[in-house]
Amino acid sequence: MSADPATPLLRVENLVKHFPIRTGFFARASGAVRAVDGVSFDVAVGETLALVGESGCGKSTTGRLILRLIEPTSGKVTFGGEELTRLTEGELRRHRRAMQIIFQDPFASLNPRMTVGQTLEEPLALHGLADGNRASRVREILRLVGLAPEHARRYPHEFSGGQRQRIGIARALAVEPRLIVCDEPVSALDVSIQAQVVNLLRDLQARFGLSYVFIAHDLAVVKFIATRIAVMYLGRIVEYAGKHDLFDEPRHPYTQALLSSIPIPRPGIARRRIPLEGDVPTPSNPPSGCRFRTRCPHARPRCAEEAPALEATADGHAVACHYWRELAPREPILPGTAAMPRNPRLEALQAAFRASRPDSGS
Repeated sequence: MSADPATPLLRVENLVKHFPIRTGFFARASGAVRAVDGVSFDVAVGETLALVGESGCGKSTTGRLILRLIEPTSGKVTFGGEELTRLTEGELRRHRRAMQIIFQDPFASLNPRMTVGQTLEEPLALHGLADGNRASRVREILRLVGLAPEHARRYPHEFSGGQRQRIGIARALAVEPRLIVCDEPVSALDVSIQAQVVNLLRDLQARFGLSYVFIAHDLAVVKFIATRIAVMYLGRIVEYAGKHDLFDEPRHPYTQALLSSIPIPRPGIARRRIPLEGDVPTPSNPPSGCRFRTRCPHARPRCAEEAPALEATADGHAVACHYWRELAPREPILPGTAAMPRNPRLEALQAAFRASRPDSGS
């Protein structure tokens, strides 16, 4: 499903992760949490695939499965033409340099007892890079992410949240990876700092040809950085499309509800809200058939009996819903710019955000 299916950098096929539920004195498995249950997608060189959905849908678990930070129950992950799921730990190590991760909590992901310089030198030493010139490489990386070289002597607690996240980005960037899993990298930051960090990620991608798997629940951020979007619900992908196709023509009822919840910063604009009723079912006992049916206002008997396949159309837009053709919205979920009155001051602020570049004081 990538932009170039013949040569994807990353290919994920039917990836599954079930965590056993152990009970009793002998800790026998009495069930399983179906965290990821048959996920497939491709990522091409230089593109960003966003995984979106509510908390608990399996986004972060999928990211960790790709890197084999946790072992999959079944499925295949192929990176650069080599199947990672068959490799031993020793064989996998030579791929670690090419695949990195940026964590959600920048403070928890940094060792408080190590200076920033030590934090950045550690992966260089592990991979035998920049021997004899690591201090110079650290200074170069800090400049790339908008920090000053003298910051190498400081400890994580001496930085703001935005600066700490830039340190996390610098650590991932230090070993010159080809793929970075961004696990909600801006969700813990203020909105203005989010814009700077997203701009930084975009700049680094353009400069080094990086590929991202960008995990998020904020669709406004996703629209700004993603190339394609996979919407996840309860361990499965329910819709998969290019960014513009998904925002302009959402086909799954769950995607439509998510898009209808995006705030519109324009007073007086009418919009149709699609509320999500009820709670997400437990992944240890998902509903039969379509997993979204217990919250879907359009559910029918067939939805409880038969799980819909992720059906791709000729335009590459895939959706897992039996009735998506007849449920397509007759008007846009998000009002188009033509329907919105102009607000020059707001437009100027938005343009400034888009043009902003990271500085060392955030």
